[in-house]
Amino acid sequence: MSFAPVKEMEGVLLVDKPQGLTSHDVVYRLRRKLSMKKIGHAGTLDPMATGVLIMLIGKATRISQYLMSVDKAYEGEATFGVVTDSQDAEGEVLTTVPVPPLTEAQVREVMKGFLGDQYQIPPMHSAIKVDGVPLYKMARKGEEIEREPRFIRVMAFELLTFTPPKLTFRLLCTKGTYVRTVAHDLGQKLGCGAHLSALRRTASGKFGIAQCLTLDEIEALPLPEIEKRLIPVYEAAPRVAQ
Repeated sequence: MSFAPVKEMEGVLLVDKPQGLTSHDVVYRLRRKLSMKKIGHAGTLDPMATGVLIMLIGKATRISQYLMSVDKAYEGEATFGVVTDSQDAEGEVLTTVPVPPLTEAQVREVMKGFLGDQYQIPPMHSAIKVDGVPLYKMARKGEEIEREPRFIRVMAFELLTFTPPKLTFRLLCTKGTYVRTVAHDLGQKLGCGAHLSALRRTASGKFGIAQCLTLDEIEALPLPEIEKRLIPVYEAAPRVAQ
């Protein structure tokens, strides 16, 4: 008796990444749940961050480049007066200074200066490779090298709440933007330094957080139910030939 080969799943699965996991951790858990190896993601989130992580299942991995190039929306928190080596809450504290008596109006005015096309210097604690070596590996050895600025665009940078020393914000930007660098640079411009203390990706392209399932929800679902949640390649990236 012969059996037909099992058809592997194919499509885009939207995950609300929990805090504390790397994007690869999510890949590993989905591979285990779906009993598939061909799984990737379109746009890394740092372990500290939560929110929209586009997972590519099966042959959908071929549209990775298309989905990575879309704009991203975030909500985050910056803490003024504390600068870290990684520019976020996971790094070592470098300096601590008192926060001056800033007003919301002053902060909003400085935030306006971040809008538009610009070049951003990526942080040392990043996965960008120089001569084949990730910058974060050099940073862990205490090394710092000159980094090539990267072109980005910030379409929106809005103050949501300001209760010193913490500020919450909404950011809409192009791919490759380091939000922790935006928070760090904002602190520098305000004269007291800052680091990114929380981050949530609320949208990646046309996909929003309301469409996502948590990892726990996915792992609790039977496989046929997960398959129903997959977005077909032609819907996720209509410009990609089938």
